[in-house]
Amino acid sequence: MKYYRHIYLTEGLKKKKDKIIKKLESNKFQVSIHLIVLSGNEKNHLEIINSILLLQPDYPKEDYLVVGIAKSYDDALELVEKITEEVYHETEGTDIRSYILEKEQED
Repeated sequence: MKYYRHIYLTEGLKKKKDKIIKKLESNKFQVSIHLIVLSGNEKNHLEIINSILLLQPDYPKEDYLVVGIAKSYDDALELVEKITEEVYHETEGTDIRSYILEKEQED
């Protein structure tokens, strides 16, 4: 997995970001953590996945760009809304995928 340089986090996770990422990389159990990732299907923009799915042996986690981390599914939905609003405010469009990939390439 790769992590977005400007990763979005829900309240209360900013200080725990490194610890959560370390646990994700070590396949540690984190039942409430949800990840917002760029969709594997280019017609879609984002997907929300529960971190428990990553514990499955054949789950293709290396293909993901993690854009956000949330404490719950509801928080993940709110974070997607925040991302969408930011993209619309910055670009006056809704091409979230292009916006994120473009920002990832910036210095």
